[in-house]
Amino acid sequence: MERRFESNHFFPKLEERLSRSMPGLAAQLNMVPDPRPGNEVYTDVQDSCKRAGVLVLLYLKGTRVFVVLTRRTELVDRHQAQISFPGGRQEERESLEQTALRETSEELGIQSSAIQILGKLTPLYIPHTNYCIYPVVGRMKVPPQFKPSQYEVAEVLEIPLDYLFDPQTKRREMWTLHGKKVEVPFYFFEGHKIWGATAMVLAEFVKILKNINGWEGNEDI
Repeated sequence: MERRFESNHFFPKLEERLSRSMPGLAAQLNMVPDPRPGNEVYTDVQDSCKRAGVLVLLYLKGTRVFVVLTRRTELVDRHQAQISFPGGRQEERESLEQTALRETSEELGIQSSAIQILGKLTPLYIPHTNYCIYPVVGRMKVPPQFKPSQYEVAEVLEIPLDYLFDPQTKRREMWTLHGKKVEVPFYFFEGHKIWGATAMVLAEFVKILKNINGWEGNEDI
């Protein structure tokens, strides 16, 4: 079922909500593989992990709000063919917001000046790579014209936010990861399985959205 937004009010409400406390780890863990890979969390490693900034980029098309993800190519060094937010490793003398904007420009050809930063989500630690992921939420006032990097981006996915509230979107399967059998939760979109850190960031974001615009949803979403 589609859930329409009051477009004149959604983004101000979201910006205000992002200025307050976040759902945090409890929401992220709704989409973590079981058994969970490692016990450390962001607060345990924030001074020693590698840092990456990612952008949760939102925009209106008609009366629906969309978020953009990418399918990575087989050419990149890590996470080949996986679905991710635009983003990458923080460079020296660069804020994490600047990292997210720079990487979005490099991957999707979007000028940083066209993006308004609304706030941040909870940082997330990825044990397998020793990265801390810092999600930044931004919006564009017009739908973007994508010019994806042929090296980094195999496909651009434009996902309506209301789609993430459909119970049929959220699924679980048994996979073999790093030589172990694990149950992996994921969001299913047009044949793509959105899992791992990307799904965990989305889980917190969906939790935040539930009280915006009068949305009501299953607590397990």
